[in-house]
Amino acid sequence: MKLVCGVDEVGRGPLAGPVVAAAVVLDPARAIKGLADSKKLAPARREALYIEIREKALAWSLGRAEVEEIDRLNILQASLLAMQRAVEALPLAVDQALVDGNRLPELPCSAEAIVEGDGIEPCISAASILAKVSRDREMGELDRRYPGYGLARHKGYPTKAHLEALRTLGASEIHRRSFGPVRKILEGA
Repeated sequence: MKLVCGVDEVGRGPLAGPVVAAAVVLDPARAIKGLADSKKLAPARREALYIEIREKALAWSLGRAEVEEIDRLNILQASLLAMQRAVEALPLAVDQALVDGNRLPELPCSAEAIVEGDGIEPCISAASILAKVSRDREMGELDRRYPGYGLARHKGYPTKAHLEALRTLGASEIHRRSFGPVRKILEGA
């Protein structure tokens, strides 16, 4: 049997926090109903699927790139690095990776980039869900460590409330200094 994993990342647009990727090898004998692009699922449905994917998948793993790597490499390269790490962390070797988007990370297997793949390929949908729930949960934890920014609500995205908190509180160590709104605040603009 050819082993194929789906790969997707979450967190390219936020001003704070890591970018998180997931790789998932689905088990054809254990179907999971309702897989879809994580952004199109209600939070409660995402959470339920997150649990089911982790229970039923043949294999899954997470990869990430930290804020320092995002600032040093740029968000695209950091996203590709997170996806590479997710595939390399799988507990089994895969024959092929189906990657959401139009760019491929360096991988130890053949790979295909699929634009909007998280809505087309179930294994990419599963990866999308694992990555999103994992990152959202982490942003909730970071909200407790860095109060006042509202990270649990907006997940680090540049909402009006987040930008106002940045102006009031300044940038924390989990803010991406290479991103324009954060850089402007640090420069006093």
